Amino acid sequence: MAVRIITDSASDIDDIDDPRLTVVPLSISFGDQTFKDGVDLDHARFYELLVEREELPTTGQVTPFEWQQAFEAALEGPEDELVCVTISSKLSGTNQSAVVAAEGFGGRVHVVDSLNACLGQRILVELALRLAAEGRDADQIASELMRKRGDVRLVALLDTLEYLRRGGRIDAVSAGIGTMLQVKPVVAIRDGAVVTLGKARGSKNGRNLLSEEVERSGGIDIGLPLAIGYSGPSDHLLRKYVEDSRWLWEGRLDEIPVHTVGSTVGTHVGPGGIALAYFSQA
Repeated sequence: MAVRIITDSASDIDDIDDPRLTVVPLSISFGDQTFKDGVDLDHARFYELLVEREELPTTGQVTPFEWQQAFEAALEGPEDELVCVTISSKLSGTNQSAVVAAEGFGGRVHVVDSLNACLGQRILVELALRLAAEGRDADQIASELMRKRGDVRLVALLDTLEYLRRGGRIDAVSAGIGTMLQVKPVVAIRDGAVVTLGKARGSKNGRNLLSEEVERSGGIDIGLPLAIGYSGPSDHLLRKYVEDSRWLWEGRLDEIPVHTVGSTVGTHVGPGGIALAYFSQA
């Protein structure tokens, strides 16, 4: 019996080469052009289109039929089982689609609502792969993920308010004032939804807010997966954050895993954002 892990592309996983893992793409539409996330639209091209186009893209959930096809393809043997880790049910209908599709597989597919997205969802998938490699069965893996998902912390620093304005999250006046004052919002995912933790004057203060949030949460559990990432074409601000926060990493990590942030969060963050996802020790 083999245990396989399946997730959706909101996890921003485009670099894990593991035969146990399948990533099912969400769809992304710019006007009348629709792409499959991570299939015919990579992260770099997404940000090119995001900057070029006036309208913000829309993201389409994975449908029950698409999940059903993916489940059937992943369940190669008659005794194989699946653990499906989805984007937060509070952010997308993708989770409910997976639940509906799983009903036709007689308990062989275990659906876990990550209550997260982007890098936060990613590290939960990485934990699932680690548990599968240890020989845990699907029920054990799903139970452990649901136990640990509450410890996942995802915090992000936005470089601009422009994409929040374009998405209707804030008005034009607030965005204009924020730009003049160099206000950098710090956001997080809490209980499956996006919340604002604070607003900082300037990038350095914003990076300090991220580190303060790590301290408030009890610190990083280095024994579990963690990830940092950036949105857009440049990792310049992320490198500054890593340097400013080296006390978090020095003597504890041989290498810091760096990734790019994709369309699910990137649509609202825009280029120049940085994010950190980890399991807290609290």
